[in-house]
Amino acid sequence: MYSKEELAELIIKNPEEYNSYKKTIEDELDLTELDFSNVTLEEIDFTNTELAGTSFIDAHLSNCNFTGSDLNAADFTRANIVECDFSECILNGTDFSYSTVNYCNFTDADMAGCIVKEAELTDSDFSASLNLSATRADDTTIWPDNDLLPDDFDTNYAKEDEEDEEGNAISEY
Repeated sequence: MYSKEELAELIIKNPEEYNSYKKTIEDELDLTELDFSNVTLEEIDFTNTELAGTSFIDAHLSNCNFTGSDLNAADFTRANIVECDFSECILNGTDFSYSTVNYCNFTDADMAGCIVKEAELTDSDFSASLNLSATRADDTTIWPDNDLLPDDFDTNYAKEDEEDEEGNAISEY
């Protein structure tokens, strides 16, 4: 049995051994509030893992599987994320600001409160994501083509209220 810190070290230094270990356990792993900032992670199995509050700031992630994981308030600021699976994840309050998120799957992912300011979300599939309209975005967020977004989603709807010259919010209501 590994401690949380030992698992983090395995993920970074010996991902094959971590993935083999992950296959042997039945319970969810608790990797909450760990720091994976500034690391490269490839083909890591994070399925059904508790990752709330975990930091992936400035990380490079490719082909990682997060299916069914709790990523509440996780921080992916400035991360480069390619071909990762976020299906059925809880992403409430997760921060993808300034990140590049390409070719990722967000099927049935709960996006309520997810922050995507100045993010590039090109070619990622949000078509079956949940609560995408409740994300916090701005006019610099680059959304994927409409066929990768829910039918009722309007990229303008997710933008925050604009401010006037004095910094006061201008409401459209």
